[in-house]
Amino acid sequence: MKWFQDGRLHFGLGIEDTFVPQSRPGERAIDEYELTEHYQHWHSDLQLASDVGAQFIRWGIPWHRVNPAQGEWDWEWVDRVLARFAELGIRPIIDLLHYGTPLWLESEFAHRDFARHFAEYAVAAAERYRDTVTDYTPVNEPMIHARFSGDIAYWPPYLSGERGYNTIAIALAEGFVRAQRGIADVLGDRATFVHVDATARFAGDVTGAHRPLVELQRAQSFLVEDLVSGGVGEGHALIASLRATGATDQTLDWFATQAVRPDVMGVNYYPRHSTQLMEEGVVHDGGFIDPWPTQDDGVRGLEELLVTYADRYGAPVMLTETCVTASVPERIAWLEASAKSVRGLRAAGRDVVGYTWWPLFDMYEWTYRHADTPRSESLLTMGLFDLVESPEGLLRRENPVADRFRRLATDAAANAPVGAREAAR
Repeated sequence: MKWFQDGRLHFGLGIEDTFVPQSRPGERAIDEYELTEHYQHWHSDLQLASDVGAQFIRWGIPWHRVNPAQGEWDWEWVDRVLARFAELGIRPIIDLLHYGTPLWLESEFAHRDFARHFAEYAVAAAERYRDTVTDYTPVNEPMIHARFSGDIAYWPPYLSGERGYNTIAIALAEGFVRAQRGIADVLGDRATFVHVDATARFAGDVTGAHRPLVELQRAQSFLVEDLVSGGVGEGHALIASLRATGATDQTLDWFATQAVRPDVMGVNYYPRHSTQLMEEGVVHDGGFIDPWPTQDDGVRGLEELLVTYADRYGAPVMLTETCVTASVPERIAWLEASAKSVRGLRAAGRDVVGYTWWPLFDMYEWTYRHADTPRSESLLTMGLFDLVESPEGLLRRENPVADRFRRLATDAAANAPVGAREAAR
């Protein structure tokens, strides 16, 4: 029996691990571990997670650092961090790709050998940590990868439009499949794959001029996971789009025959960002992010998306990211409401196996990349611990959200079904 099958609701945390190491005039590199000083404070950061009762942490390997040149590997820092996970008894769920590729990989996801290089890295990680790590997220939020890098030209390789989206989606999906298959070859039945994607809902009146764009973007939000799991065939909403932008039948057949499935389907949901509000009669410039306004649909949106992904992919689901960027009272209110909502779905028979507050401590907004201001100007107040500037660097200061999370995690562990606590050991 795998850990998520023990009947418990598992409470965990994430440490923000966005990496976009490429830069160009007007755009700085982003490495959230560097910005938050996690490279220096990793030992005590993991202790903080343990102290608030986290049973798992979603944590990413910085591919651009461990693979600084083609064929060269430097695992020393990751070795120490994963040894600390084992020491504390916290389960790592490893993000292998959280946006950043190594600097030597020209054209990033659009490189003709991206999938091969990514799979090589995934297998190297699985082999090195085969005795301590079994849980992997091959590609975090592939929909955001494809949107930012392949539709709105926000991140490298700066492709745009429907063709760009499909190009990046297919490349990511191939790398995803090859990586998962490679890890499974190393770990066998011990491997657990937590697929994780961002979510997009569309609210409001979409019966008029906006409808084609809304339907396209709704289908695109599922595209990579559909490809990976063998769900793109005749009748798929994007089959004509894929063919029109260069996807061959041979490519699509490959995905059908090589399909991999999630053991757990992860859903990232932010109540103030995951629902796009469409307004009939209002002409927008286009694009997935701004200028589309957002609507806070709270637990209604959360429940809808967890059910949608559970039904679409036929797997247990986990809330793999959630929070609100707001005051401490607002964060506590959302933590309590969303945890209650997840418990309600479980009581109704839905197989929801985990809850993840993201992140453990504050992070820095992605717009830092396009700014020239100090990092403090891009701080997002999201965590259980505040990041506080000091002459000695960033301090981690516990706030009341941490205590509320601790109580939820402790209660969940204490109220596990009979036999579950023993099975999880």
